Amino acid sequence: MRFKKRNIIIIVAVLAVLVVVASVGVYSIFAPAMDKGRTLTVFVDGDDDIDSVRVSIDGGMDALPARGFAMLCKLCGLSPRTGHYVVTGADNAFSVYRKLSHGLQQPVRLVVPSVRTVGQLSGRLSQQLMLDSATVADALGDTAVCSRYGFTPQTVMAMFVPNTYEVYWNMSVEKLLSRMLREYDAFWNEDRCRRAAAVGLSQLEVSILASIVDEETAVNDEKPTIAALYVNRLRRSMPLQADPTVKFAVGDFTLRRILHKHLAVESPYNTYLNVGLPPGPIRNPSVSAIDAVLVGERNTYLYMCAKEDFSGRHNFASTLSQHNANAARYRRALDRRGIR
Repeated sequence: MRFKKRNIIIIVAVLAVLVVVASVGVYSIFAPAMDKGRTLTVFVDGDDDIDSVRVSIDGGMDALPARGFAMLCKLCGLSPRTGHYVVTGADNAFSVYRKLSHGLQQPVRLVVPSVRTVGQLSGRLSQQLMLDSATVADALGDTAVCSRYGFTPQTVMAMFVPNTYEVYWNMSVEKLLSRMLREYDAFWNEDRCRRAAAVGLSQLEVSILASIVDEETAVNDEKPTIAALYVNRLRRSMPLQADPTVKFAVGDFTLRRILHKHLAVESPYNTYLNVGLPPGPIRNPSVSAIDAVLVGERNTYLYMCAKEDFSGRHNFASTLSQHNANAARYRRALDRRGIR
């Protein structure tokens, strides 16, 4: 009888321990992952596995929920999906496990900048997404890929309207391009299309001209005046003679003085040798430059020259004699500063 009583006590004790362990296990799975106000950001890429993900989770979650997460991974297995995940105090080990196993990721804010080259754009995008810069650059340089979106490698930069967009960090290059096309189409709404027609330019032509305007000045209040000047030259079939297009043709945007040897460079982007707009934008233009073209300012200017005070502003002229006087002052200022 005494032996039987002892066995019952042992069994009860074991069951009690099991209940406690199970309770702790359940609590560790459903307890808050961390204190309120704290967040943990986890990026999972194609090289990550269950172990590397657990290291990231263990490093941010409180100890007990982290053990609950490890328990779930051991019992159920985990094939983490790529993506950007955010863990907050409202989460527990179970919800974190569910996010990672079902790909319930948090969008990121993608900033599309206004830059000069495909290489620069690809690099900036790859810094914000799970995309290699070479993958983006290869797509933007591929004629077949660009044609699917209505562009060419020479014009595709126009599709990237500078702005901030919510996207998924692990999006493919195809999804990125499709999203940029949707944003481009939304940007070119009925009002902008109407104003482009009033100026006498297509959407792409507006973007090309705006890219030149952006390179000419960073002063927003001058942009409509510069845009109107170039529209005046286009309407008169005069070469644009835009120095930034020469820099693009030469491949050197650091040039501070355009010389005769630069003006002689054979390139469809050299607007000293060719009449009309170049075949594509020399950067993806800013919204301010695009809207400056669409303002449709009217003036009689045909010439512009940087001011001799190096303020970043320009002297404008309607006649060649006025322009020559402005240019002479600027050349003297360059000489005084020893800029060759």
